Amino acid sequence: MKLKLKHIALCTVFIGLNLQGQEKKASTNFDNYAYTEAIDSYENLIKKGHSSEEIYKNLGNANYFNANYEEAATWYGKLFTLENTTIDAEYLYKYAQTLKSLKKYDASDAWMQKFEDRKATDNRSALFTNSPDYLTEINKNSGRYSIKNESINSKGSDFAPSFNGAKLIFSTARDTGFITKKIHKWNSEPFLNLYSAEITAEGNLDHVVPLSKKLNKKTHESSTVFTKDGQTMYFTRNNSDNGTFARDEKGVSRLKLYKAILKEGEWKDIIELPFNGDDYSTAHPALNADESKLYFASDRSGTLGASDIFYVTINADGSYGTPINLGASVNTESRETFPYISENDILYFASDGHPGLGGLDVFGIDLAELERTKAKNLGEPLNSEQDDFSYIINETTKKGYFASNREDGMGSDDIYGFLESKPLDFNCYSNLKGIVKDEKTKEIIADAVLNITNANGEIIGKGISDSTGNFDLDSTCDEGTYAIVASKENYDVGSTSFKITSTTDINDLEILMTTNFTPADLGADLAEKLNLEKIYFDFDQSYIRKDAQAIMEKVVAYLNQYPNTKIRIGSHTDARANDNYNLSLSERRANATYDYLVKKGIDASRLTFKGFGETQLTNACDNNTNCSSEKHQLNRRSEFIVVE
Repeated sequence: MKLKLKHIALCTVFIGLNLQGQEKKASTNFDNYAYTEAIDSYENLIKKGHSSEEIYKNLGNANYFNANYEEAATWYGKLFTLENTTIDAEYLYKYAQTLKSLKKYDASDAWMQKFEDRKATDNRSALFTNSPDYLTEINKNSGRYSIKNESINSKGSDFAPSFNGAKLIFSTARDTGFITKKIHKWNSEPFLNLYSAEITAEGNLDHVVPLSKKLNKKTHESSTVFTKDGQTMYFTRNNSDNGTFARDEKGVSRLKLYKAILKEGEWKDIIELPFNGDDYSTAHPALNADESKLYFASDRSGTLGASDIFYVTINADGSYGTPINLGASVNTESRETFPYISENDILYFASDGHPGLGGLDVFGIDLAELERTKAKNLGEPLNSEQDDFSYIINETTKKGYFASNREDGMGSDDIYGFLESKPLDFNCYSNLKGIVKDEKTKEIIADAVLNITNANGEIIGKGISDSTGNFDLDSTCDEGTYAIVASKENYDVGSTSFKITSTTDINDLEILMTTNFTPADLGADLAEKLNLEKIYFDFDQSYIRKDAQAIMEKVVAYLNQYPNTKIRIGSHTDARANDNYNLSLSERRANATYDYLVKKGIDASRLTFKGFGETQLTNACDNNTNCSSEKHQLNRRSEFIVVE
């Protein structure tokens, strides 16, 4: 898919290059989204022996945004061969995506692992971690469509089909002979217009004509949706000035949603929707089944990534509610775009943030189960290693259309028709809840790594126990025997098995783990044995800080594990204040530590405590040395010495 304005190219990539002459021209073309010209300019620089991090980045991005993934992979690959540079993690993700488009899935997964190591909190990392067998899952969803390239396609870009009664409306960059000079610099194709084709009784497309002169201007028009009565249309158009292509002060022509009413056979009363903006794009409208909500893609404030799916409520008086982001079940830090809502309220959308085959893939998710389920990849042959998007389906006939830039097409993007032979169950999942405990002490075990495995031992899902030892995982709904395998440092692997006999939830799973940790020797400091941080105190304070409480819980767990162990709590101060005061302060700290352990159920007879004041400093920060606050902090501590 060529990422023109049609495809809501919502990425803002303004990377300045400190170059002269041709380098400056290349940079200007890139910053102005003239990616075709930028690619030519940068490649000429490479031929002349120029190379740099910025050139490789921009060549990679220019090709990526134009869906030239093989070329993008080449330049991203060169980028990561550079030494002594720290490349933003986003390039790791883009490189992994381009490798998928070359079917290099193992290499892609390796780069995704590097991305996860850098950005563990990224939603795409979580999706990758929780779907280690995503190719297997995609394969299970595959083989459900027969597809064909439609005869209405041109040598230009044809995409964004929508139903309007017995007609198919779509967007095209075909050259009619009248728009040869209306070339967009993004990818050197004509501007987009809306066309109509009749859907014949045999299911073919025929009689292709422009939709309306009232709609098709010297701008991009694309992605439509119609009300069921055919009287109202929502569509996308880029920013314009009296019907002419216009850019903002940054050189970007934003996308906006418009509404038109059919009167006497003509589309009239064309108005811009009120939730558009001049500094962000709003595009690709979709209506839900009862036409009470309008969905769209946007990069407005509150977007998680390059573009997200939002919706607004359509009020009874025709006004609109506030845009609401659909959240992390749908949206990622990459591109989610081209929403379509079926009669059964299944949201179909294109994404390159969810695990897929490469480029944009089409996914589906039940809008009624957004908080419980995950988006499903529709599988091959509908999805491919290239861009697949703008999916629509008639759930009665099981026929529909989508667009793709796969290699067998006529133009840069083509419209494909399909027949769905088997529906995908979007509610098919099982929710697994339970707890991880120490087998001997029954203490909870936090941060245990959990792998869901099938009967063949293959990992089909991942998770981790929370701070209370509990877990909440989503798993397959396929019938069979499964297990959750838990691992954690200082413990032998623990597991529990379960059976799925139907789509059901399991809420009482318990995983018991046995420690392989040897008890501490006499005289040992438990903090060192357990590889814990010291229990530090604030200046002139003796209360147990929150960060120290987490450490103390591990001491409690150890003492429960070895009930015959006795310890001496030793507390210390830094050298500031006089000796007698510090001795008293350290005794208060030791007493506070003792009280905390007793309150946690440790028998008082197993504990003694003593304050040492400033007599056992860990560094040279005595009364005669000027030290930083950080160095003084190292002396304000409690220790746990094994005495029996």
